Amino acid sequence: MKIQIPRFLSWVVAILIPGIIIMTALRLLLFPVFLDFEYRIPGFPEDPFGFSQEERLKYSRIIWKYVMSDAEISFLGDLHFPEGQQAPETSCQFMDDCTRLYNDRELSHMIDVQNVVQTALRVWYVALIVLALLGIWAWRSQWMNDYLVGLVRGGWITVFLVVGILSIVVIAFGFIFVQFHNIFFEKGTWMFFTSDTLIRLFPTEFFRDMFLIVGILSAGMGILLALGLRRRIHRD
Repeated sequence: MKIQIPRFLSWVVAILIPGIIIMTALRLLLFPVFLDFEYRIPGFPEDPFGFSQEERLKYSRIIWKYVMSDAEISFLGDLHFPEGQQAPETSCQFMDDCTRLYNDRELSHMIDVQNVVQTALRVWYVALIVLALLGIWAWRSQWMNDYLVGLVRGGWITVFLVVGILSIVVIAFGFIFVQFHNIFFEKGTWMFFTSDTLIRLFPTEFFRDMFLIVGILSAGMGILLALGLRRRIHRD
């Protein structure tokens, strides 16, 4: 029984690793520096309704700040277009005040986004704590080798999982994009007009790049973890 427990816990470690790595990569992209990088990628589509790059950076940073905080939706709802500007006609017909930067549909979605991000971050923190506690237990109870095996195994699982997902993203990003939103958001609540501010700030290409970068970072971290710890494992 004592032999089986470390082996079981080794698999627990392996299962935790992919989620931790992917969330770590996503957390890196939730720093504002990612926005500066993304909007400056050659070929990134311009806003057909007139946002400059500087305006996109300004408003997207506010969005990033909102989803990373527990701020009320008024943080976004009180924002307005600069004086003399208003929402394009397609979006304006659904707004009481056409000078508001975001309409009610967008604000409702952003509440959902904030909840999803905050929940994901809390799960990430818990997973990191569990992984650390298992590491301390492994060290004190002398099953560190099984713990390392779990880390290496988790690294490779991450690589294979991410490569599979990236293959689908490259071939059929639209399918992945729709399924992702249908899992985390109520159906239809995340669909907007191209003239809505959220789409003007974050066109489909933005999320495609985000998926790809998270995947590449995750695969890289998985490989580094697996190869970096492989030699420290003692074979029976």
